[in-house]
Amino acid sequence: MNFWKHIAAAAKAKGEPLLVLAPMADVTDPSFRRVIAKYSAHERTDGTIGGPDVMWTEFVSADGLARAPEEGQKKLRADLQFAPEERPIVAQLFTANPEHMELAARLCATLGYDGVDINMGCPDRGIEKQGCGSAMIKNPEAAKAVIEAAKRGMSFDGVERPVSVKTRLGYNHDELETWLPFLLAAKPAVITVHARTRKEMSKVPARWERVKRAVEIRDELGSDTLIFGNGDVQSREDAFKKAAETGADGVMLGRAIFGNPWLFHHEKDLSNISMDERFEALTEHTKLYEQLLPHKSFALMKKHYKAYINGFDGAHELRAQLMETNNSTEVAAIISEFQNKEKN
Repeated sequence: MNFWKHIAAAAKAKGEPLLVLAPMADVTDPSFRRVIAKYSAHERTDGTIGGPDVMWTEFVSADGLARAPEEGQKKLRADLQFAPEERPIVAQLFTANPEHMELAARLCATLGYDGVDINMGCPDRGIEKQGCGSAMIKNPEAAKAVIEAAKRGMSFDGVERPVSVKTRLGYNHDELETWLPFLLAAKPAVITVHARTRKEMSKVPARWERVKRAVEIRDELGSDTLIFGNGDVQSREDAFKKAAETGADGVMLGRAIFGNPWLFHHEKDLSNISMDERFEALTEHTKLYEQLLPHKSFALMKKHYKAYINGFDGAHELRAQLMETNNSTEVAAIISEFQNKEKN
């Protein structure tokens, strides 16, 4: 079932864009997604209760899923675990190997994912050396083969499940006028356009006027693929504004989620979230990270602490203490001690 058709129709009827969570390596892991689902829960455009309209996982190697030894497979599958409250959820995969993509997409379908997204925008050189991420912009035929393979894998049992693509404006320069039509011809359910080139990384402001042009190209070609914009979105309000200015069907929010699992809530934002509420979310996030991802370094969890802990007296000292912790028990004890001092 192509869930995008249902939620896109509901959003269009309300005159609102879809707001979705960006895939970010070592950020949008199962623990943080679960926290976001809880603290951003509200009535969504389609009438269901949840956080963002759609969740994306962090990206996962299709090559690893297809050929890794048993222990490696176990770790990768742990990255693909999800809870019902995260639905609808899309698994993001990367590979330049169609056979591996088909196998990985089939696995995701078997695991119950609502869709699969193909990363064609990551600028990391290690990923590019594999012919993946933004390197696919330079190899359109390989990109097409991978999309087709993902579709085969997702529909292995005769059930239609959608495949989408996240990409950039181009590699060294803006190639939207040729790159986007090529992708549209492959008929993905959604194309998310990060409004910068690979060369620009995130060093320049996102050019949302090019998202508007992407919508125009889609309409000129008569495609029914949804167009989402991504880049420098600061809040729900900013997302609504950018969608209104560009005509995008949806907006993907990324870095603004750091320290702010309330980002997708229709009423809450950091201006009306108490310090104790932040502490509660941080503590819960840390416990979930430890429970769900025991194979990962605890140091990765600490990147969130600076985002959660700021803007109040004693924040610097508290962060410094948290950066020395080794587990969730130590984190909870330090937070509790700080709260007790504040009350006295």
